[in-house]
Amino acid sequence: MIKFGTSGWRGLIARDFTFANVRLAAEGIALYLESELKNPESKIFKLKPVVILGHDTRFLGREFTLAAAEVLASHGFIPLLCQRDAPTPVIAHTIRLHKAVGGINMTASHNPAEYQGLKFSTSNGAAAPPEVTQQIEENIVRLVAANWNFESSATHAFSCKMIDPQAAYFRQLRKLVDFNIIKQAKLKIAIELMYGTGRGYLDTLLAEAGAKLTVFHDQPNPLFGGHHPEPNSDGMAEVRACILSGRAKLGLGLDGDADRFGIVDKDGTWLTPNQILALTLYHLKKNRGWTGAAVRTVPTSHQVDAVAALLGVKIHETPVGFKYIGALMESEPIIVGGEESGGLSVKGHVPEKDGILACLLMAELVATERKSLGQILKQLEKQTGEFHTERINVAIAPDKKAALLQKLAGGLDMIGPFKVVKFITTDGYKFLLPAQEWVAFRASGTEPLIRCYIEAKSTSQLGRLRTACRKLLQG
Repeated sequence: MIKFGTSGWRGLIARDFTFANVRLAAEGIALYLESELKNPESKIFKLKPVVILGHDTRFLGREFTLAAAEVLASHGFIPLLCQRDAPTPVIAHTIRLHKAVGGINMTASHNPAEYQGLKFSTSNGAAAPPEVTQQIEENIVRLVAANWNFESSATHAFSCKMIDPQAAYFRQLRKLVDFNIIKQAKLKIAIELMYGTGRGYLDTLLAEAGAKLTVFHDQPNPLFGGHHPEPNSDGMAEVRACILSGRAKLGLGLDGDADRFGIVDKDGTWLTPNQILALTLYHLKKNRGWTGAAVRTVPTSHQVDAVAALLGVKIHETPVGFKYIGALMESEPIIVGGEESGGLSVKGHVPEKDGILACLLMAELVATERKSLGQILKQLEKQTGEFHTERINVAIAPDKKAALLQKLAGGLDMIGPFKVVKFITTDGYKFLLPAQEWVAFRASGTEPLIRCYIEAKSTSQLGRLRTACRKLLQG
């Protein structure tokens, strides 16, 4: 039952995500860390056995975290628990700051309220890569086979040392963001906190920088107001209305654990994560003079590539999952790394998604150029052309899915009437087409559907590619 995906293990509370399973996962992690501490070739060999623990605002987050802490403590580890719900990037920074051997974060990110999750991070603050989670899963299988059981305290009885990670994280962001420029601009900003961990972080930093704020949903709520805690176009609707009413000129939003961002421009337009990644690269290279490369995932827009080419920046492409971006950011200078699902990080920061930082950098860009983000994008598009992206989920009959994937894996000469120029299999099946257009297909591991990513140079061409992709997948 316990399988780690691109961002940890997630499950329905009380059905999959139970105290017994949390303890089982924690035992698997403890066994992995014990073996690494004894391994002379490991990065954590003989380190002090400190583990950082935190949680988001979901139901029973603190109690689940204490259950994991108790298991770790039984192995001699020193659990340090964030004193309140904490953003994922804050936990990542805290792991690095304390030179911990790893961290456990109870979060299901932007999933619905009935889900809970457990994310294990390695000593560099990044989400554990597949070679690590595979060892943890193998430990769990052996524990189940041996009928492992843990004699635990009452749910609220176990206690461990508490830490407040906020001040150190704020010091880190002040190294990366020019708050003086934001202060000079006296921005009017609407903020969507989605009842999550971002409260007291994004709003506090912008208030200290003198911005005039309108804040939505800045209290914890494990039901997230009955909505997914995701700052997409629908999730940012109240911010958009606030901007259209004239009360704000920029909208910033965070998901439930504050690792993903949502941005609304002064005209009420929700900007895609693809566009924000391109704007972040533009800003840090042109206005801040940063050097290095950029990295994006396979289904992320080539608008990033076009901006990189304008600025003389090398671009890297990785599989889906921020752990792959983070690994590259640890190995060479990367100005910015990000993905189309709404996560990015920058040079000198944690190899983990940080929605707080992304929002602050967009405020800094607006303050620096005294233009809207849309105006800046239009200036860039005069040189690069437009980029129109879309992701659709196409339902596939379960008995036809395997044959269809086999067909895609063999490569195609045409996608409908469009000639395939290059076939890429880094992650899923990506087909490059003429004129900087492309489509990519990735199968869902849990549902009978295929995710289709499309990029075109016009809205009409996007429609034609959408039709061609549906016809290909559905016959």
